[in-house]
Amino acid sequence: MSIIQRVTGLSTISKLVIGFVAGATAIGGVATAANSLTTASVITACADNSTGALYASTTGACTGNRTAVSIGNGSLKTVVAKVQPSVVTVDVLATDGTGDTGSGSIIKSDTTGSYIVTNNHVIDAFTVAGNPYTLAVDLNNGTKVTATLVGRDISYDLAVLHIATPNLPVIAIGDSSTISIGDPVIAFGSPLGLDGTVTAGIVSSLNRPVTTQSTNSTTQSYVDAIQTDAAINPGNSGGPLTDSQGRIIGINSAIASDVATGAQAGSIGIGFSIPINEAERTVNEIINSPTHTSTKPLLGVFFDQTYTGVGAKVSQLVTGEAADKAGIPVGAIITNIGGIRIPDLETAIIRIRSYAPGSTVAVTVTLPSGASKVFTVKLGTAPSNS
Repeated sequence: MSIIQRVTGLSTISKLVIGFVAGATAIGGVATAANSLTTASVITACADNSTGALYASTTGACTGNRTAVSIGNGSLKTVVAKVQPSVVTVDVLATDGTGDTGSGSIIKSDTTGSYIVTNNHVIDAFTVAGNPYTLAVDLNNGTKVTATLVGRDISYDLAVLHIATPNLPVIAIGDSSTISIGDPVIAFGSPLGLDGTVTAGIVSSLNRPVTTQSTNSTTQSYVDAIQTDAAINPGNSGGPLTDSQGRIIGINSAIASDVATGAQAGSIGIGFSIPINEAERTVNEIINSPTHTSTKPLLGVFFDQTYTGVGAKVSQLVTGEAADKAGIPVGAIITNIGGIRIPDLETAIIRIRSYAPGSTVAVTVTLPSGASKVFTVKLGTAPSNS
């Protein structure tokens, strides 16, 4: 049973729809895409903090006024061997063997067990009361183990699972704020149930606003997405998108499909991942909070749903919250948040959601008078959807 769903997003692309990439019941097998990375070794250099000049480092360490940087790419084989043991298949199955399959990454493991991050929409059916589903994880060594749901955040399309298996390999965490368009990336997961699949590509775009909605929830997910041309298909959901050194920089979540063909959604080279910097905060909150819930940043405005111009028009303020404190007036049209242009209210919501609660953000608005003004806003906090 596929749960590919046509949902809103990328409104400027009229013939494309965004769909989740959970998939069919696992059928095993291994597939690897063509190698698009170089085989040059990774070396460490030191960049001068003032001039940016690079200096060789024979020890891998740098002095206090220089910062270590990595140059070059590891071979694809080396990266795959490093990452694969920390990638799992997530199965949500009914008693008759039907169900859905997604992917996940082991992000924390100790002597008591292991935590796995995946997408909320992968395990969504499991959360519906009365549904006869079980939740299990297939490890890279072929072992299938029962999993429990620790917590989830529907708004960010994230879920955390726990298994009793201890001391498993953990994926290395990267920094999604440092990636650039054109950087090589690798997608891991179980597309169409083919566990152990690896595909490679590049970062195609950044800060791509994507909204999605799962079958069993009325709450939309908002993703300030990394766009990639690495092949992503149903079943890749929740799997890692890594950089050339095998560090997770995104969580694969959705794909664009050409509705004109009428075919089931599949890779056309436009896939979307949740940036790890955005996801990591939510995941840590789910694991560490006593209630296993998470928070979201709060601007404290209501947007005018009828406004059709460029930007997001403020129709109402929440008294005492961030926008009100900063002095943004009702009727203002938000046109830029943190240096990113805001064409519509969905993009405004997604950009705000990309920040952590308490962050200070520059918000540019067109005032009711027609003048432009930049406000410095310290975002508030609110419970997120679980």
